[in-house]
Amino acid sequence: MSDTSAAKTRIKCVVWDLDNTVWDGVLLESASVPQLRPHVRDIIESFDQRGILQSVASKNEPGPAMDALAAHGLDHYFLYPQISWNSKSQAISKIAEKLNIGIDTFAFIDDQAFERDEVLSVHSMVRTFTETELERLPGIEDFIPLHLTEDSKNRRQMYQKEALRTQAEEDFKGPQDAFLRTLGLKLRLKLAREEDLYRAEELTVRTNQLNTTGVTYSAEQLRDLIESEQHQLIVAELEDKYGSYGAIGLLLISQETDLWCVDLFLMSCRVMSRGVGGTILTALRTTCRNRQIRLAAQFRETERNRMMFVTYRFAGFKEDGALLVNDLSRIPALPDYMQLDLESAMGWRLL
Repeated sequence: MSDTSAAKTRIKCVVWDLDNTVWDGVLLESASVPQLRPHVRDIIESFDQRGILQSVASKNEPGPAMDALAAHGLDHYFLYPQISWNSKSQAISKIAEKLNIGIDTFAFIDDQAFERDEVLSVHSMVRTFTETELERLPGIEDFIPLHLTEDSKNRRQMYQKEALRTQAEEDFKGPQDAFLRTLGLKLRLKLAREEDLYRAEELTVRTNQLNTTGVTYSAEQLRDLIESEQHQLIVAELEDKYGSYGAIGLLLISQETDLWCVDLFLMSCRVMSRGVGGTILTALRTTCRNRQIRLAAQFRETERNRMMFVTYRFAGFKEDGALLVNDLSRIPALPDYMQLDLESAMGWRLL
């Protein structure tokens, strides 16, 4: 198991104040759009390219504030901006809830000591900075990701697409299956390769993943598993009509002559409502039945993985000593709302 303490200290979201922080002066006291402070644009773009999410907590009027950001061409960088007269701590709570990431991964930039202290009084783990520190922020270790993957570079766009999906689901009138059919879901399972290692490592250490054992793996450990003839390390990728979700799941299978054991199965919580976990287990069960291979899985309860245990139980796994086992009976058909693409090199057999 890898040491994830370094990964957990990295900043995942920067929340900006606006007046005298993003721009000079107070918007509501200005006759025109205030000028940006030095280096602000470069810093915002740099964070975005690193996969660091960004938002706004500003005591302002929402319309004029967003218009000013748009005038500078910056409005699209900020997810779930909180522009109101409520407290900044409340704003950060709402942003964290919307993004579904831990408060301990937040940084907050504000020119007012009162506002920084108010946030810290509620969220002591948030790292706060003044507007005078802006130029040095990109060089601080906390703001430098351990690895830069394709998914991380596109993280903001993925969240924006997820917001569109969420809105479409809220507006949809009808059963869940009917909504899922409108998405054009495509699930791809493939053997992990060298270029997948850092994203796979990231999947195991991100706190918002549902992990069946709670075990994390370093890229070096995952590389060894890729090269092992006794293991399959499988990456799950998902896309729909809105675009790619990126890599959303990881499956580690240890293989014996007549037994496959799932040593690790994890999913992003973003896709649990899409039925992805059940679809993967249906494909795995069908393959083992067709190849006449027994199937088992490891499970170790953590504070966050109860849903994965439920997923296993719905897929027919039952406790047998230290393992969950599946008798490969009553395997349902694959859902008609999702197209499944299996890489041939995996050797899975659905027919």
